[in-house]
Amino acid sequence: MYNILICDDQPDIVNALKIYLSAEGYNLFEAFNGKEALQIVENNDIHLILLDVMMPQMDGITATARIREVSNAPIILVTAKSETEDMVLGLNVGADDYITKPFVPVEVLARVRSQLRRYAKLGSRVPEASHVLTVGAVTLDDATKQVCVDGDPVNLTPIEYSILRLLMKNPGKVYSTTALYETVWKEAALGSEGAVAVHIRHLREKIEINPSEPRYLKVVWGQGYKMEGGR
Repeated sequence: MYNILICDDQPDIVNALKIYLSAEGYNLFEAFNGKEALQIVENNDIHLILLDVMMPQMDGITATARIREVSNAPIILVTAKSETEDMVLGLNVGADDYITKPFVPVEVLARVRSQLRRYAKLGSRVPEASHVLTVGAVTLDDATKQVCVDGDPVNLTPIEYSILRLLMKNPGKVYSTTALYETVWKEAALGSEGAVAVHIRHLREKIEINPSEPRYLKVVWGQGYKMEGGR
């Protein structure tokens, strides 16, 4: 049974999400500000977090950054349509996906299932015979789920790991943002391709010496992204 944390300062939204998710059999935790959410993550085995952006005491962006220090569980931000900049910032500091208010129950459930499938796959898949991928100084061990740059481990979220693994398995191949989204998220893009650029930028910050002049994660203007061996 998966443990899901719902965090929003509006009890009505927390209760609505609990109704949708309890019907799926998930074990639910609730919090009403970022501090409470962080405490629950630190003291429980949480597998996914639904996190509001605008909250008192500790907002969702700060909470996301703090949670990423102790957990790689998928984080889905719950935002208003007017909070686009906050959504992008949240993706930058470690969130995996987002839904906008007012949300449609079927969309919430689809995104939750998608993130949990990916999280479970990363944690339990049987490694392939050749499970170590190397591109330049970047090494990805698919058995241990560890990524290293020049021998130093880097901490990736499940989405970041999935993107990097795909590109490292196919060095030199160009993936459009739509293809990356649909391959990694395993759902139709439907205008969500912008999330790919945010995760690519976050990946560059973790594996590149100079993210503004990347050696590995290259953009092919007008076409997409590819992985190269560096200079």
